[in-house]
Amino acid sequence: MEAEFLAWLRGRLPAVKPPIDIGVGDDAAVIACAADSRIVVTTDMLSDGVDFRLGEADPRRIGRKALAVNLSDLAAMAAQPIATFVSLLLPRSGGTALARELYEGLLPLAEEFLAPVVGGDTNAWDGPLAISVTALGRAGPHGVFLRSGARPGDAILVTGEFGGSILAHQFDFTPRVREAMWLAEHTKVHAAMDVSDGLALDLSRLCAESGCGAELDLGRIPISTDAQRLVPIEHLSSSPLQHALNDGEDFELLLAIDAADAARLVAEQPLEPVYGVRLTQIGRFVAEHGLWAVDAAGKRSPLEQGGFQHRFD
Repeated sequence: MEAEFLAWLRGRLPAVKPPIDIGVGDDAAVIACAADSRIVVTTDMLSDGVDFRLGEADPRRIGRKALAVNLSDLAAMAAQPIATFVSLLLPRSGGTALARELYEGLLPLAEEFLAPVVGGDTNAWDGPLAISVTALGRAGPHGVFLRSGARPGDAILVTGEFGGSILAHQFDFTPRVREAMWLAEHTKVHAAMDVSDGLALDLSRLCAESGCGAELDLGRIPISTDAQRLVPIEHLSSSPLQHALNDGEDFELLLAIDAADAARLVAEQPLEPVYGVRLTQIGRFVAEHGLWAVDAAGKRSPLEQGGFQHRFD
């Protein structure tokens, strides 16, 4: 029952600490906020059959993912996480045990990134599991990253590798919060977003917000080992490169940075010793609208966009 579960949850959550004044137990949480600071808010809903399959995945991994995708959004804005709200729509049968497992997967990540659960809601119905998480972050002294600041001539930088997330990465990825905060402090990022729906598709969205286009050097795109493994496993016609361009749920950072600064970052790799993450320049922003692929011979052609989009009437 809901009351028993909420009582369990209150006992499972750590005591609130500043900047949280009031956590779980009232109608809303209270967060202290100085007059000169900005709170960043993001929310995502995950559902059985779309973002995961409950019968095939450990509920603890599902719970972790539900929080991780929100932390990735905060990373894309260069915001430091401070609190989260979790709402569960549980199937009636086995709902209590399922809810506990979801939280057991979610709470260690919340603790790791200093984003305590301070509220939410729990309901039950005769349909499949759905999870909605809202995460709050604090904008740093250097401001937030936006999608709208890329300029022609800027380099396109990415963290990590791409493709094949369906094998494991979609559940086990690390949100690039720390990396984003480092970049905000040490370099000027003109625009940024996280790659959740596919590298090519999300790059096109950043370009649309910035009013420019992009050229991708296909040979430079960092392709994950899982993208290499996925082709023979599923007997697909897609190549590892196509998986890297179009698979969703990579949750890496996509960045627009001045070309000279980008060259320095790629040469020095400052994130690798601390966070184990490499930066790669995969192309450049151009004035001409659209996405363009540049092959090893320097030939340019229009880039077809795949990626994932929710479709409904």
